[in-house]
Amino acid sequence: MKPQEIWKRNTKRILIAVVVLLIYIWAFSGIPVIQIKETSGEVFSSIMSGIFSPDWGYVYDPAGEDLLRTLLETLAIALLGTFISSLLCIPFSFMAARNIAKTKFMVGTSKSVLSFIRVFPDIVLALLFIKAVGPGPFAGVLALGIGAVGMLGKLIAESVESIDLSAREALIATGGNPVKTFMFAVVPQVLPNFFSFVLYRFEVNLRAATILGVIGAGGIGAPLIFALSVRDWERVGIILLGIIVMVTILDAISSRIRSRLI
Repeated sequence: MKPQEIWKRNTKRILIAVVVLLIYIWAFSGIPVIQIKETSGEVFSSIMSGIFSPDWGYVYDPAGEDLLRTLLETLAIALLGTFISSLLCIPFSFMAARNIAKTKFMVGTSKSVLSFIRVFPDIVLALLFIKAVGPGPFAGVLALGIGAVGMLGKLIAESVESIDLSAREALIATGGNPVKTFMFAVVPQVLPNFFSFVLYRFEVNLRAATILGVIGAGGIGAPLIFALSVRDWERVGIILLGIIVMVTILDAISSRIRSRLI
């Protein structure tokens, strides 16, 4: 390599490093000075003592709301939201695949719709649906169901674009109609990745469902934010423990299923 080329390359790297450093300096300059309050230590010790001595009586209460009911509601919200999104994303994903869609207009329109949906975070969609249908689990299901379409559609469309179309061409050459060639040559190649992406999105939705209750979209988030507001740290501890156990178990099950599919 010539000395001039080496000098240009090193100069380019230095300029990039300087720009990145200036961006970090500008970002950190806007952060206010962190001030530790006098009561921070006392509050922190109260939180930790509550977490390590949870309210076991809240796990099951036949007379009213308890941990098991709210966890099951959270699980139901995540399941229904994932089911809705897995159905809605199918037509968009195939229309967004360049090797399946017939026109560039269809591909561009479908990708634009998927990108538009991905712009909105789940919590923003939940706020919109709470205004539309009222607070409760239904708003959470709609938020997760619509919000996941963008991500699932994009991932499945990329999976469709990477399939081998030789089997489809062979079926067409033998006189197969478009429906049969699609069902027997395209769908079987996409199904493993489709189920894998759906399971991954279910894991994401399960975590999101624990948060949506904070704004009134049902699930474990509502009792959690109430316990935090009244400083009931024992209740906070058992709720956090329940979330950890539920997410860990379902992640392990989902990972085992996904490993067998791929």
